[in-house]
Amino acid sequence: MSIRLHLLIAVLLTALGSSAQPLAFRNASLSQETRVKDLLSRLTLEEKVSLLGYRSKAVDRLSIPAYNWWNEALHGVARAGEATIFPQAIGMAATFDNDLLRRAASAISTEARAKYNLSTAVGRREQYMGLTFWSPNINIFRDPRWGRGQETYGEDPFLTSTMGTAFVKGLQGDDPRYLKATACAKHFAVHSGPESNRHTFDAIVDEKDLRETYLYSFKRLVDSGVESIMCAYNRVNGEPCCSGPTLLHRILKEEWHFNGHVVTDCGALDDIFARHKALPGPVETAAAAIKAGVDLDCSNVLQNDVIQAVNTGLLTPKDVDSALAALLRTQLKLGFYDDKSLVPFSSYGADSVHNAGHVELARAMATHSMVLLKNNNNVLPLKKEALNSLMIVGPNGFSFDALAGNYHGVSSHMVTFVEGLTAAAGPSVHIEYDQGCDYKDTVHFGGTWAASNCEATIAVLGLTPVMEGEEGDAFLAPHGGDRVDMSLPAAHIAYLKALRKSIKNKPLILVITAGSAIDLSAVEPYADAILLAWYPGEQGGNALADLIFGKTSPSGHLPVTFYRNLGDLPDYNNYGMKGRTYRYYNGPVQYPFGYGLSYTSFDYSWLQQPKKSYTVKDSLTFSITVDNKGAMDGDEVVQAYIEYPSVERMPVRELKAFKRVSVPTRNGRQLTFSIPLSELQKWDLATGKWKLYKGDYQLVLGSHSRDEKLKFAFTAR
Repeated sequence: MSIRLHLLIAVLLTALGSSAQPLAFRNASLSQETRVKDLLSRLTLEEKVSLLGYRSKAVDRLSIPAYNWWNEALHGVARAGEATIFPQAIGMAATFDNDLLRRAASAISTEARAKYNLSTAVGRREQYMGLTFWSPNINIFRDPRWGRGQETYGEDPFLTSTMGTAFVKGLQGDDPRYLKATACAKHFAVHSGPESNRHTFDAIVDEKDLRETYLYSFKRLVDSGVESIMCAYNRVNGEPCCSGPTLLHRILKEEWHFNGHVVTDCGALDDIFARHKALPGPVETAAAAIKAGVDLDCSNVLQNDVIQAVNTGLLTPKDVDSALAALLRTQLKLGFYDDKSLVPFSSYGADSVHNAGHVELARAMATHSMVLLKNNNNVLPLKKEALNSLMIVGPNGFSFDALAGNYHGVSSHMVTFVEGLTAAAGPSVHIEYDQGCDYKDTVHFGGTWAASNCEATIAVLGLTPVMEGEEGDAFLAPHGGDRVDMSLPAAHIAYLKALRKSIKNKPLILVITAGSAIDLSAVEPYADAILLAWYPGEQGGNALADLIFGKTSPSGHLPVTFYRNLGDLPDYNNYGMKGRTYRYYNGPVQYPFGYGLSYTSFDYSWLQQPKKSYTVKDSLTFSITVDNKGAMDGDEVVQAYIEYPSVERMPVRELKAFKRVSVPTRNGRQLTFSIPLSELQKWDLATGKWKLYKGDYQLVLGSHSRDEKLKFAFTAR
């Protein structure tokens, strides 16, 4: 049947249906599959193909408007005007607070719904104003050189899975019928640099590392109902991620039974034939991608070349229907074809965007994310009532970029570090600010004399997202967005030394902005206290002030290992996990995974110890008491690690549970944990299956990966 005749029949069917009941695909009382089948029956092949690209075209005869699928919400609605800016993802991971992240993600989707309602009401259907978000990034931050590591939840699969699941549940909502917005787990899979050759790179990894490290979080998010998966630019073991059969077809669809939709990374299909040279051209690539499981293309390959693939027999119309059906199901879940009165989020308006509650949530997230790395002689918190003068210096003290991170929105109320500290100190305190230095000049400095005249100095130094980030965006990064070392800018190191020389023995507090591990060995001797602020979002200044002046005790913990130098790590291109992350590296470090100081101290004691022996069907259940022994209320993050039997390629130690708890001073809190023994299974290369290895295990409880407040030995049988 020709396309013209097909179109004529579809028009006649539409006309017949319009005289009575609403078309079946718009009938909310019908099942989802009935509605999808009906809409597919009304579309021509040409119309179907036009809907397979991220810039989906309008189908006017069915009153289906154009829709742009590309939206970002990594830590707030991004690139779409006024929105609340939360801390960058790596900072939110440092909270170890999945409930707080779920609430933040819920606020993000509330703002997204409001912006969608407001824009579509006046006929605007712009990119970044929709409801299908390409977040979170759950790739494993395996190497500190990767510029995009700031977008992730760190180096640990369990932490990444827990935080990623919280984000998905918050973003997508809990309505039994409709999704508030859709989340997308990216980039599937084995994708964490190098940025400079991500369009040609082939990540070589065996099945054990693939399953235990690189796919673990994706499986957890699929099981938690994430609506979308984004396939990556690179190849894995020779197969392009967006057209090879292993990842999308065999694992994601057949093994995991994923029933959402798959979208390509932007331009990934072009990479397959133009840069990977894996297929002859775009027609063959379009066919291979759809057969592998791709439903939506963030480029024009599917829209331009699928019809030719059908005409040449590489695809069938049924293949096209299968891809489009996944997209239509997502749209139905979002309520796109239903009366607004049925969709519970249709009333959200301007008062749902950047409101006081969301701003307060961003402040709490930023406060809980910052990590106290050093506090000699308890120099912090500063006693505000006794403080007469304060000097604030550093180029990041008044920087938008140092607050916002990458993939950010914009806010009309950004609170810089200078502004937050000044407001908190009040008008009776003498405060000055000086940029002090830039990022390159190691000779010419400002503010050192003024600092010598003040009682304390806070230096805000470090990186910004133009120095580390995605290929093309981090335009000041020395190597395609990645870092070539872990050092602070040389100018910042020299400046801190000059400050110390000028102010002599007065308190010097160093605040570092960054999205990754930093080598602090060159500056650590010169600072009395060091706070890692990450890229803390619009409330970064207020959050810092809350910590500096003791309104809140620091409680952030590192979601990555701070190595001493890159020489301790394997080659950047090596995707094997041996010698990487706290799970497989046991050498000396600056600061271990999970590390973070407080203004108070905590002790643990057993309330109920685990049993001595378990099978794979059991759960390791135990209870402890956490006592606050200090003179200030504080939050502790209790981390439960497992040490495995002495079997080849077992992790040194591995996080399998954590809980954040607020404990008043001189008081205690009781916590109960339950770890399924199935979580301790490892991939057996011989059988290609998960296996619980029999033998002796250790449960280790502490406040970071090398802390041992409590230990308990048990066996698996």
